[in-house]
Amino acid sequence: MAQPDTKKIFFENLSGAGKSIAVLTSGGDAQGMNAAVRAVVRMGLYVGAKVYFIHEGYQGMVDGGENIKEATWESVSSMLQVGGTVIGSARCKEFRTHEGRLKAAHNLVQYGITNLCVIGGDGSLTGANLFREEWSGLLLELVGQGLIEDEAVQKYSALHIVGMVGSIDNDFCGTDMTIGTDSALHRIIEVVDAIMTTAQSHQRTFVLEVMGRHCGYLALVSALACGADWVLIPEMPPEDGWEDKMCQKLSANRAGMKRLNIIIVAEGAIDHSNKLITTDYIKDLVVKCLGFDTRVTILGHVQRGGTPSAFDRILASRMGVEAVFALLETTANTPACVVSLCGNQSVRLPLMECVQMTQEVQKAMDEKRFEEAVKLRGRSFENNLKTYKLLAHRKPETELPISNFNVAVLNVGAPAAGMNAAVRSAVRVGISEGHKMFAVSDGFEGLSKGQIREIKWADVGGWTGQGGSLLGTKRTLPAKHIDKIAEQMRKNNINALLIIGGFEAFLSLLELLTARGKYDEFCVPMVMVPATVSNNVPGSDLSIGADTALNAITTTCDRIKQSASGTKRRVFIIETMGGYCGYLASVGGLAAGADAAYIYEEPFDIRDLQANVEHLTEKMKTSIQRGLVLRNENSNENYTTDFIYQLYSEEGKGVFDCRKNVLGHMQQGGAPSPFDRNFGTKISAKAMQWITKKLVETFRQGRVFANTEDTCCLLGMRRRALVFQPVVQLKGDTDFVHRIPKEQWWLKLRPLMKILAKYKTSYDVSDSGQLEHVIRNRPKESDASVAM
Repeated sequence: MAQPDTKKIFFENLSGAGKSIAVLTSGGDAQGMNAAVRAVVRMGLYVGAKVYFIHEGYQGMVDGGENIKEATWESVSSMLQVGGTVIGSARCKEFRTHEGRLKAAHNLVQYGITNLCVIGGDGSLTGANLFREEWSGLLLELVGQGLIEDEAVQKYSALHIVGMVGSIDNDFCGTDMTIGTDSALHRIIEVVDAIMTTAQSHQRTFVLEVMGRHCGYLALVSALACGADWVLIPEMPPEDGWEDKMCQKLSANRAGMKRLNIIIVAEGAIDHSNKLITTDYIKDLVVKCLGFDTRVTILGHVQRGGTPSAFDRILASRMGVEAVFALLETTANTPACVVSLCGNQSVRLPLMECVQMTQEVQKAMDEKRFEEAVKLRGRSFENNLKTYKLLAHRKPETELPISNFNVAVLNVGAPAAGMNAAVRSAVRVGISEGHKMFAVSDGFEGLSKGQIREIKWADVGGWTGQGGSLLGTKRTLPAKHIDKIAEQMRKNNINALLIIGGFEAFLSLLELLTARGKYDEFCVPMVMVPATVSNNVPGSDLSIGADTALNAITTTCDRIKQSASGTKRRVFIIETMGGYCGYLASVGGLAAGADAAYIYEEPFDIRDLQANVEHLTEKMKTSIQRGLVLRNENSNENYTTDFIYQLYSEEGKGVFDCRKNVLGHMQQGGAPSPFDRNFGTKISAKAMQWITKKLVETFRQGRVFANTEDTCCLLGMRRRALVFQPVVQLKGDTDFVHRIPKEQWWLKLRPLMKILAKYKTSYDVSDSGQLEHVIRNRPKESDASVAM
């Protein structure tokens, strides 16, 4: 497929010829580690370096021998979808000793390895940095013992270290998300969703313990994602008397006709006296005080297991490639760095700055400076905690501000998983800010017919995990019914609009903005939150629903490839949704390990198709047994899915056979992923807070009057932050004919997919991570600030 010219071509500027890179996984395993190993191996080989596996972590480095093996392209095939780490991980006491590190240095010198890529937690990375600092001294010792020659000291004078954080706890400062965290959240939410059905049947209370001995991230985010009644984490011990408050809340929820209660506890949860709060203690408390039928579920190592999510595969693949770049660019004076992603950008941070910040968090907790500990965890963690408190604990009516403003929320366009979480968040934040909230059914068509009603706090209970759109949604644009919509706005005295939807929602805002000249009813604050599986809304890198769709594609591709296991060589042609936007095909292809992905944004012709077939045929003859090709539904009007299927079938005769699958609406269905639940929750909460601010600013002489561009905005994720952008300013960035933004960040990921599929292509490294400092207060607005 044709690839547009890029600013830099990395294999011309960054050669790995003559270099040896070793990759190891250390400490606890995490889903996605294999994706990171695969990316390091294939990118390392691609730039001409020798790449080695070090099996069993630092233990394998100390023991040497068969534990250090040269990696080949084929040796990392079929590992992308496997959980854990296939090269093994072990905790090594011997490496903590000087003698152990001396043995490790000897083993590395024997293979000429001076570049280490370490995937693990803060302990593993700290050990790697110490090893680097001691390296030259260790080599001199080895010369003194006659184990290596003098020339080796000069030849291998510096050891270069790059770290990637693999930990399900997300407890490492300096990165928004660690490899494995999203997959662990998937396991937790799968269990919680299953438990909720049985708990509802029997009116039970469930107490769930999740991992997190020193970090409450998993507990906090899973509580946010499932709407738990109570959460207990080590960073924020409950106030004295919390037991009574918790029981009062559980009782009030039952009185409000809620048939179940969910309490989530991090395994390291403590009270203000540093006493551990156990699940059994909570169970006994609920039974004694309320008499509720209560059960305890301890998730344990279930959270570490299973296949990695689409998010973790993409995160790990991007980190692995960036780690190779970092090793190629490093010099003797470059400090050991850790690779992370902030927003949609790769970031390199000094390893020890991150480790020291992480240790400061624990020190603050040990010294009972809990508020400081929360702040040190990062803005993302702090925002999660604030949002949970805002949505889970309703203030008494007497404490609510009185605004006398009416705010309507509606869904527009096709359903997207996570819409309901966004509506729930908007309703509860709005009520907390003193507004009267109104729900509109069936989008603007419903609004024109007067399908609008007041919606209360309890009405949105349990909405977070529901797929589709409970309010109902339609693609109808407002211009068709503008008179009737204005009449309903006037009749219900609507002072602000929150629209949750896709490209139709964007078009709707533009139409309402134009209508302000004729109708004062639309001179109110209006904001849109992007929600569409296609991820084609201008002004936002991410949309609610896209992550759930990616996981559906990835899971289905895994199963489809597995269906050919043990049979003859087979290629699968998969059609994805997305309209003219190739996001799902491209990013889904990266997550599923596709050999090619055809999209509208990157034109292709018959020569490209022929080249892809020949490339796949060559791979099939030498190594792989299964091939995967994705095609966006509108990538080309002539080269249809059937055409590509027939072409591959004909040209592959004698080497492989073909099958085709059209994934269709399964990409839109299902329960929302943890990412979409939390993204929807937090972006919608931020939108409501903006509405409150604008209502106050535009309230004059007893009425709201907002007619400036900055009162009609889209709230989107841009690189590293959530940003409000006037929709009129986004018109120039939009291809209205094909309903896509003119520039799309994820196109930079396409060469990465091709390189990992063994294509020779160019890669733009102009956006590659530069060394920053962790002490800088970087924006971390939400868990949306991740690599999707």
